[in-house]
Amino acid sequence: MPSKKALVRRPSPRLAEGLVTHIAPEPVDAALALRQWEGYVETLRAHGWQTVEVAAADECPDGVFVEDTMVVFRNVALIGRPGARSRRPETEAAERAASGLGMSINHVRESGTLDGGDVLKIGDTVYVGRGGRTNAAGVRQLRAAFAPLGARVVAVPVSRVLHLKSAVTALPDGTVIGHPPLVDDPSVFPHFLPVPEEAGAHVVLLGADRLLMSASAPKTAELLAALGYTPVPVDLTEFEKREGCVTCLSVRVRELYG
Repeated sequence: MPSKKALVRRPSPRLAEGLVTHIAPEPVDAALALRQWEGYVETLRAHGWQTVEVAAADECPDGVFVEDTMVVFRNVALIGRPGARSRRPETEAAERAASGLGMSINHVRESGTLDGGDVLKIGDTVYVGRGGRTNAAGVRQLRAAFAPLGARVVAVPVSRVLHLKSAVTALPDGTVIGHPPLVDDPSVFPHFLPVPEEAGAHVVLLGADRLLMSASAPKTAELLAALGYTPVPVDLTEFEKREGCVTCLSVRVRELYG
């Protein structure tokens, strides 16, 4: 059977020192962030996901955003090379965790840069955001790693947000959702649904019709509920202050067969 495993990493007490690029820095409550992270992890578990905790990286303020360390396609983990040099130490422990799950490991090599948050997978189509954190060499290396496995890699521009998945994610039927002011070119996606809130652009598919999303997007939750989905809200205010969202707090592994 397909897997439902999620790599997670608890927040550093230095989260407030994390990088921000498109928003103004705000004070972060580290104790509240830990409680919110625990709530996020518990929500995954409550919906049938086995969480695997990557070794803590307290010296890395952004380490909790573990999705940026890799991209997983089928049974292969492509370990990224973060566009922000200060984040590169985050990948080593994440690679060990992926290897421990039995995944094949590839690496993005110099001069490529690739953040996992720049990659949106919809079936066999892999959209890659080309922007501040992922460069053209990183896109080429991702294509070389995954095209032989059946992936169709599509590069898309990202200039208004940190990562591609800061702007868009996808519903179970493949419809891409996003907050229009943050999306460079919605026409790139065959089916695009605008949502009324920035935080509403981010969903994690929990299974069936259930969508993990931020409690900061109640209007979007109403919209998605009217379309027949079941929103599962979680509080993520402290991570949103660091350009984080529901997708970047985990690496979901759905095609690991045992």
